[in-house]
Amino acid sequence: MIDVTPVSQFAASLLENTSRVMVGKENECRLLICALLARGHVLLQDVPGTGKTVLARTMARLLRCDFTRVQCTPDLLPGDITGSSLYDPGESKFVFEKGPVFTTVLLCDELNRATPRTQSALLECMEERQVSFGGETYRLPESFFVIATQNPIEIQGTFPLPEAQLDRFLMRLSLGYPASGENAALLMRFMQKSPLETLEGVTDEKELCAMQALCAQVTASQAVCEYIAAVCEKTRSLDHVTLGISTRGMLALLRACQAWAAMNGRDYVIPDDVKAVAVPVLAHRLRVRGALEQTDAQKKAVESCLAQVAVPTETI
Repeated sequence: MIDVTPVSQFAASLLENTSRVMVGKENECRLLICALLARGHVLLQDVPGTGKTVLARTMARLLRCDFTRVQCTPDLLPGDITGSSLYDPGESKFVFEKGPVFTTVLLCDELNRATPRTQSALLECMEERQVSFGGETYRLPESFFVIATQNPIEIQGTFPLPEAQLDRFLMRLSLGYPASGENAALLMRFMQKSPLETLEGVTDEKELCAMQALCAQVTASQAVCEYIAAVCEKTRSLDHVTLGISTRGMLALLRACQAWAAMNGRDYVIPDDVKAVAVPVLAHRLRVRGALEQTDAQKKAVESCLAQVAVPTETI
């Protein structure tokens, strides 16, 4: 038994302060915090102007960690993200100049406006938390957290993210437009100035790492693990799904369930945790026949799997 109360309090504090900037979107903010605690990365996908960058900057401000923002454009090079070799006259040799990826929170704004070559620069960073250059390996912080935003593929000037890149994001979230009753409240909140300007940090990297370590200790019974595996396996057998959930995706679902359980004050995972995070964790990893990048089709495929797989029940 472990005490996960600090995790639930940590998450509640982040959520409360996030709501000082964001109007509505409580579930999306909660899922973002879940991904952070699970040591995963988040892809925010939506049309321009819906608050993706504001949410990313809000989370970075609250964490009081090193923060770097990269604006992705077609002329951005891989070295502009990971770093490049520069000549040092004093040493009379080339030295590695670290790029913006060497931070704790990295915001890649409009990631799918960068070319596939530049997008691939993040693959090693996101998976192994390191950068290999010139025969040397440079470690990134253990709490390294990527928040990337992307526009729908219908928007001009975008390059679709390949499956290997999508698979490295723990979750894909979509904010959408504010509800009809929230628009006026949003206008009133941002009338004088953005509340993000006065937002203060509520935690630091040391506490974040401690909370992530607690989440990793949350247990899942064999029945729940079999349930997670069955849901992921089901995605590979659907007729209209040409690419199912990978092993990485299955492990990502378990990590997200552990963090979600801890946020709700439990040191063990239950099937409801799986249902709560399955769509944001799994949907973007699927390729549905005839529905390229259509989030609704991917979401329905995951929901279909959840409906078809039997939920484990406790035996008395």
